[in-house]
Amino acid sequence: MDLQLSGRRALVAGGSRGIGKATARILAFEGAEVIIAARSAAALARAAEEIRADTGSKVHWVTVDTGDDASVRSMAAEAADLVGRIDILVNCAAVPGSGHEAPRLESTTDELFWADVNVKVLGYLRCIRALAPSMVSAGWGRIVNVSGLAARTTGSIIGSVRNVSVAAMTKNLADELGPKGINVTVVHPGITRTERTSGVLLSAAEREGVEPADVERRMAGTTSIGRLTTADEVAAVIAFLASPRSVAINGDAVACGGGSPRAIHY
Repeated sequence: MDLQLSGRRALVAGGSRGIGKATARILAFEGAEVIIAARSAAALARAAEEIRADTGSKVHWVTVDTGDDASVRSMAAEAADLVGRIDILVNCAAVPGSGHEAPRLESTTDELFWADVNVKVLGYLRCIRALAPSMVSAGWGRIVNVSGLAARTTGSIIGSVRNVSVAAMTKNLADELGPKGINVTVVHPGITRTERTSGVLLSAAEREGVEPADVERRMAGTTSIGRLTTADEVAAVIAFLASPRSVAINGDAVACGGGSPRAIHY
C-alpha cells in the first residue's frame, strides 16, 4: 500500500533513538522529508546520518527541550526555516525508564511527578501548540502522540497518570482539530525492543538475581504474541496513522504492544 507520504514534511520529537528514530526512518522510506528533534545534538547528528544512509531521503535535525516552551517555539521556527510548513507531528519525547522498579506511593515525589508530566504531557502540548496552526492554515495535518500501555495497567502511578493524560489530551484535540482537516491519534506501545533493551534486561536481572533471558521470557509472557514488539513494528503503525490513509481514525487510542492477554477493550 502506498501511504501517500511522498512530499510530506514530518517532525519527530524524540527522534534520536528508540521508537522515534524508527518512526523517522520509516517516514523517510515512504518519501517524507523528516526533521528529528531531541536534546542531544550529537545523538541527533548520528541518527540523521544513519537514516539518510538507509533511506536516501532528506533528514534534518533540530535540538529541543520539550520541557521548555521557549525551546519548543525556537524548534518550530527553525523547522519552518528548514522545510516550510510541517504536515506531520509525531510526539515521542519522554523521560526514559531507568529499568528500575517504579516508585511506590511513599517515594512518588512532586519533583518526580512534575518532571515526567512536564516533558511527556505538557511537552506534547507545547509541540502541538507550536506546529498545529500551520496545519490549520493548510487544511491538513496528522498528529500522533506516543503514550503507552501504562495507561491501561497499574504498577506505576506516574506512568499511568501521564499516559492517560496524553490520551485525554489527544481526544480533546481530535474533536477540535478534526473539522479543520487534522487527525490526532495516540498509540500505546507496550514493552518494546529498542537499543536500550539489553541494559534494561540486565538491570532487572541483577535486581532479581536471575538471567536477562529469564526477564525477557517473563516480559514476553505478558503479550498475546509471546514476544516483545520491536521499535520498527510500532513505527509501522505510527506511519500509517501519520498518512492520509488513516482519515477514518481520529481521537482514538491504538494499542501496539503485541496484545494484552485476557483484557478486552472496546
